[in-house]
Amino acid sequence: MAYGRGMSLANPPFRSVRAPNHLVATADHLSTSAGVEMFARGGNAVDSAIASNAAIAVTGPHLCGMGGDLFALVHVDGEVHALNASGRAGSGADAAGLRTEGRSEMPFRLDVRSVTVPGCVDGWLALHERFGSLPMPTILEPAIRLANDGFPASPLLIGALHQASEQGRANLAELATQAVKRASRVRRPGVASALAGVAHGGRRTFYEGAFGEGLLQLGGGLFTGSDLATVQADWQTPLSTDAFGVTLHTLEPNSQGYLALGGARLASQLDLPADPDDERWAHLLVEAASAAGRDRPRQLHDRASGAELLDIIDGRLDEIDPERASGRWAPSSDGDTTYLCTAGRSADGREMAVSLIQSNASGFGSHLVEPNTGINLHNRGMGFSVEAGHPAEFGPGRRPPHTLLPMAATREDGSLAAVLGTMGGDAQPQIMLQLAARLFHHGQSPARAIGAGRWALSGPETGFDTWTSPRGPGVTIEGHAPPSWIDDLATRGHRTSVQPEWSSAFGHACAIVSGRDGMWAGSADPRTVIGSCAGG
Repeated sequence: MAYGRGMSLANPPFRSVRAPNHLVATADHLSTSAGVEMFARGGNAVDSAIASNAAIAVTGPHLCGMGGDLFALVHVDGEVHALNASGRAGSGADAAGLRTEGRSEMPFRLDVRSVTVPGCVDGWLALHERFGSLPMPTILEPAIRLANDGFPASPLLIGALHQASEQGRANLAELATQAVKRASRVRRPGVASALAGVAHGGRRTFYEGAFGEGLLQLGGGLFTGSDLATVQADWQTPLSTDAFGVTLHTLEPNSQGYLALGGARLASQLDLPADPDDERWAHLLVEAASAAGRDRPRQLHDRASGAELLDIIDGRLDEIDPERASGRWAPSSDGDTTYLCTAGRSADGREMAVSLIQSNASGFGSHLVEPNTGINLHNRGMGFSVEAGHPAEFGPGRRPPHTLLPMAATREDGSLAAVLGTMGGDAQPQIMLQLAARLFHHGQSPARAIGAGRWALSGPETGFDTWTSPRGPGVTIEGHAPPSWIDDLATRGHRTSVQPEWSSAFGHACAIVSGRDGMWAGSADPRTVIGSCAGG
């Protein structure tokens, strides 16, 4: 996310927020407020998560929205439930046609073929049907207010618009003509109407109403009415593994969550230094992440088995040299996403926590806008392969390889240890590996773990090209990371570069930890600039 790279924060806080009853952590304080409001109205963590996501879908269209996808984990009654609400390619998806055009990869922007049926709204409805307690009109009310009455444009929204191409800005004119300076009032009446339709009429008013009609028109045959009538959200068994003294949970493929779990399994078997500022700590985690992810392009697709992929990664411990860089390729990107988490006890005393991640993929996604509602559409289809016979080949009904990976951690007795996650595109597994090690292996507080300087493996051009570039990735180091990391990693054979401190290029993480004393502790990433963690 280049528009955040030059942003510097002076002395951000390292204090976690603590509360006895509930916490909400998001990348936008308006989103956090919406989530807290649901608890005040007697709702639970799922009500809060939906309200928070709906609010930032209005205020953060450069990160997420109703035209994007969603993954979530819900911890309740000692169990973790996993929801995959990532959309499928339309019936007109045709990899052979792209190859005939001479394309070797999926279109990146300004091409509807990078758009799959957005799963976000189906995700909200699936969460609400199974676990929600408040009526949907109540849950979506804060987001509808923001869309109708207006919200202050954030500096990141303005920066993202400035980075858009001329055609992209023309397509995003509703936003570009209002978000002209920081705190300019931005209204989104079409989004308000779409939200109200979902609140009172359910999925048909969205997928088969004005939004669906506009998507069919824009698709020009890519989508059919049957595609839009098909629910995009599925409940799944989570992918889980033991590492750092806890059990980590995420989603099965098509999510890349297995990379975070596989890296954690490898790292748990290494002799990590007691001090995470030690340069050897960074080297070992870089090596664990790259060993886990070196064959992602061939392994990640919507029919893969996460358990089988973890077994493969387990056999790579001897590939890690504790002293030297391996030179393996590994993933990274600057993708635009939002992560949020909620946790609390509802009015009936039931404890629940949610780890939710929702995304447009790259910035405003495809930079295409559904004409009836003004909702910008994601470009998650760029994760497909155009290669004939590839396991992730672009085709009807297929889900693309996905960067999104929410995470939850539980203790031996099944009780919640934490919910955590981050934006960061392909770098999400690497960021999550660092956060999990700090939280569970080193016992750091959420604020300390999130505020610490990070490393990320980075591709040379778009940020989504690490797997395909002949150069392979370098190790990018955040400006406020320990200075010794820079020289030491280079000495060990890593190709290093340095980005400014507190850079959005290293993700926007949030975490809520459940204390054994019944208290919640959480933090929102200072890199979000406007994020917050609040509760009561």
